[in-house]
Amino acid sequence: MAQEQKQPRLWGDKRYHTFNWHLRQTFGGKVFKVALDGGFTCPNRDGTFGDAGCIYCSGRGSGDFAGQAGTSLHEQFVQGRAMMQKKWPRAQYIAYFQAFSNTYAPLDRLKQVYEAGLAESGVVGLAIATRPDCLSPEVVDYLAELSRRTYLWLELGLQTIHRRTLDWIGRGHDEDQFLQAVQRLQRRDIRICAHLILGLPGESREDMLASAAAVAALPVQGVKYHLLHVLRGTRLAEEFLRRPFELLSREDYISLVTDILEITPPDKIILRLTGDGAPNDLLAPVWSRKKWEVLNAIDAELIRRNAWQGCRGRRSIDKEME
Repeated sequence: MAQEQKQPRLWGDKRYHTFNWHLRQTFGGKVFKVALDGGFTCPNRDGTFGDAGCIYCSGRGSGDFAGQAGTSLHEQFVQGRAMMQKKWPRAQYIAYFQAFSNTYAPLDRLKQVYEAGLAESGVVGLAIATRPDCLSPEVVDYLAELSRRTYLWLELGLQTIHRRTLDWIGRGHDEDQFLQAVQRLQRRDIRICAHLILGLPGESREDMLASAAAVAALPVQGVKYHLLHVLRGTRLAEEFLRRPFELLSREDYISLVTDILEITPPDKIILRLTGDGAPNDLLAPVWSRKKWEVLNAIDAELIRRNAWQGCRGRRSIDKEME
């Protein structure tokens, strides 16, 4: 007798817990992020820890798709919203402070920027990208207040759990600082999205799965998985052009992400499964330019395996962390 197949868990038409599905369940309709540049910097750029940034970070502090730096937040928001309204005229919005470290400023300045974002028409919440070492007690107090009165995500960069890689990419913090930040934010009921980069030089498939398993076991509400991009103007690009290193193939990335989804608890929201590299700056991998083809291929691989997010359960997470 043929073995009976298990019925997959679905979030809408997807086999993983998408951010789009979560937002529709929360707000009853389409919600977009509008990426903004709040005019911040980073301790890895202003000389506190270093002045060159992380090895992969672009000149815009990974905010290449944010609004134009130097223009007002209102102008940035209006321009970003206009692009979305063409397809979704009744959408609502999340003001997304993306470029550089968006809690790295005096509290009065943070309040000015965040409140301006919340005041824009149609905005239902905030997303704030930052580092685990840029969260002073008074900033966490304010974030807790924001979390009580609006829909808030704090996006926290980890990238990898492996110290040798963190040192090589020049993060300026370690996993312990990330864990401490998660604990402090969790105690204040602040939603956390952890960022991981897949394909960092020197990391094996097992290394990347171990990072994903470690994050899957944490009390964070969401995860973003990024494919490593080599962008012109970064120290990573200089290294790549001098001594080219191996990058993940499209097939390996799709297989790896599917493995990761299988060990990720189903309650964790997947805010991203791959990222965009600025087209004019992307040196490699060139296959990543076709983002939607990659996402469709991940869907197809989940179907081929008859797999879905969390289908391998907690024991698989513990095994990957051994």
